[in-house]
Amino acid sequence: MSSLSKHLYSTTIDDVAKRAGVSISTVSRVINQTTPVSQEIVSRVQAAMMELHYVPRTAARNLASRKTNTLGLMLTEIQGDFFVPMLSGIEAVASEAGFDLLISTSGRRRVRREIPLSVGVHNADGLLIFANSLSEADLDHCYHLGLPMVLIYQSPPGSMEIPSVTIENKAASRNMVNHLIEIHGRRRIAFLRGPERNDDSYWREIGYREALAAHQIPFDPDLIAQGNFDRKLVEAAIRKMLADGVEMDAIFSGDDEGAIAVLDVLKEAGRRVPEEIAVVGFDDLRLSTYLTPPLTTVRAPTEKVGYEAAQQLVKLIRTGQADALTLLPTEIIIRQSCGCE
Repeated sequence: MSSLSKHLYSTTIDDVAKRAGVSISTVSRVINQTTPVSQEIVSRVQAAMMELHYVPRTAARNLASRKTNTLGLMLTEIQGDFFVPMLSGIEAVASEAGFDLLISTSGRRRVRREIPLSVGVHNADGLLIFANSLSEADLDHCYHLGLPMVLIYQSPPGSMEIPSVTIENKAASRNMVNHLIEIHGRRRIAFLRGPERNDDSYWREIGYREALAAHQIPFDPDLIAQGNFDRKLVEAAIRKMLADGVEMDAIFSGDDEGAIAVLDVLKEAGRRVPEEIAVVGFDDLRLSTYLTPPLTTVRAPTEKVGYEAAQQLVKLIRTGQADALTLLPTEIIIRQSCGCE
């Protein structure tokens, strides 16, 4: 028996029952969902399973044998233009390698308290995990089971050695702000942050701050707003800044979806782009070149991120080895929204 198989079978349903303080039959009902069980009992059993890294026998056999021929993909959501090229890259590799693709969404705002039953050790040979789509506890559980995983746009937490695929954020953001300052003379540059605890958001703000510091422009918290890569939040943030009379001559949105929302709000407010306020984004969505004015942005290789992540996962499944970090380059795409002709 392999070391993985020994690990999977070392914890029994009896161990789970003892840890949760319930009977074996109750644990079985929770696992198989055969009869109703109170939510309090369900939570206790699920917590015990996670603490003991317990996997039901059928799932353990599947994980040990590696015969599902399926890649699992965990996402927060599937909406907007951002995910289309990434999914295309993943699907291309899965198809080439002879794997099916099973997708599960966790929901951007929902707090997960258990391993998602729709995709995991019981039906996938490995997982592709988009940024923040699994909690650290879920990741830890899968990691200790030995399930192959690759993170997308996220660094591995704690001491977990999980391969990751991401893009260069800091230098591109710094260069974008440098362009606004040096070429267009902008000094009151607003920045729309992404979600908290998001690697892309963090490094893009670091690049923004470094560019300001390099030009002796004081950091002004009034020019920072939480956009969360969410169009509605961006619209609300920009409307508030305008209503509060915040002086700004440029807006750097952490993503193109947000930049599109900025253009809409500024047009609604009668503010001219780029004459009064320059607008720039990040991602280079397909729509960006067709906006009025066309959007200056950072081109991120989103399709290649998906492709490389899937390649790393297939390699990890087949050989047990993968690159610890795959960092893909980005580039500034100059159009008219910054003030360039």
